[in-house]
Amino acid sequence: MGKICDKVHSLKTVIMMVFIQAAYAGMSLLYKLASNDGMNLRVLIAYRFLFAAATVVPLALYFDRKSRPKMTWMVMLLAFLSALFGGSMPQNLYAESLVLTSATFATAMINLIPGITFVVAILFRLEKLGLKTRAGQAKVLGALIGIGGAMLLTFYKGLEIKTWSIKINFRGHMAPSQQHQKPYAHILGPILAICSCFSTAFSLIFQAKMSELYPCHFSSTALISIMGALQAGGFALSTERDWSQWKLGWNLRLLVVVYAGVVASGITIIFLMLCVRMRGPLFVSIFTPLMLVCVAIGGSLFFNEKLHLGSVMGATIIICGLYMVLWGKNQEIKRTSKLTPSTKYEESDQDDHIVPSNVIGIAPNFHPINEMVQLSSQVIMKEKESINLDSKV
Repeated sequence: MGKICDKVHSLKTVIMMVFIQAAYAGMSLLYKLASNDGMNLRVLIAYRFLFAAATVVPLALYFDRKSRPKMTWMVMLLAFLSALFGGSMPQNLYAESLVLTSATFATAMINLIPGITFVVAILFRLEKLGLKTRAGQAKVLGALIGIGGAMLLTFYKGLEIKTWSIKINFRGHMAPSQQHQKPYAHILGPILAICSCFSTAFSLIFQAKMSELYPCHFSSTALISIMGALQAGGFALSTERDWSQWKLGWNLRLLVVVYAGVVASGITIIFLMLCVRMRGPLFVSIFTPLMLVCVAIGGSLFFNEKLHLGSVMGATIIICGLYMVLWGKNQEIKRTSKLTPSTKYEESDQDDHIVPSNVIGIAPNFHPINEMVQLSSQVIMKEKESINLDSKV
């Protein structure tokens, strides 16, 4: 019995990561189910941020009570921009894309975020191509492979793959507006999904700066969640005047809202922080494609979503690109950490490894590769500072 307990204890991070990916997969499927039920997803997202803020704020008040720095107008502005580009905007774009396409398609496109983040970082000169190194070549090739997979996923269907399904008539409760798919959905859906990825990538620029000025990550996540609730709530109120959409009873809508805010944006934050602290961001990133597998299985079981050869091939290529970018980024971090001459900086780098970024509370799904992008930039900056100091001496 003791050996079994020890084995379970050694696998606790794996168990937590499986739970996290399953929780995010459940959120995507519940988005689809709520849309089929006639719920306005803009209202759902507003409620999600509201419940997320209610979950994270007490954690921030407790854990950051002794280390919270002074709030400034610059921090407030960065929190607003981080919430806009990393929360309310990509969430609404992702939800609309999910409605127009399928849960499996929208989830597969999310795996483009690391490659797009790399492209955005290059445009803003936060990253270098480094084509002379294997790490740089892997990142560039991974980004191109991911884009190619997205194009294949969008424009090629191929043969239909027969899957199993459970005879549950979710479509019987589908709202009239959802009964007939829009003729341009196969084009608009992927565009919205890619825009969601770009929005999340741009948010990292503001989050990186905010992490420097306001390093208390529980408090910054709570602040961004509050800003996201205000933004998403304002957007939903301006576009949805039917107050029956805002009414929550003891029904499916309440379940989806509570799950989205408490589980998908609350409990998963705690688990992610524990996993990143114990095993690092690379370990956490490995489990990212598991969500796509869960969504594909759930979509075929409960929504009778049809899988095509092109979808499977495109999703597989995107995941291959994801792992190539991930490998390149990990090699770059190892190389820059070896070049850091001071023990003080090495200890600081280790601390950076165990602190998750604000993206965990607001992005459609957490991608620790984004953490590695910020971490690499911080390591390179510290390396340059140390070299400048040595040259002055």
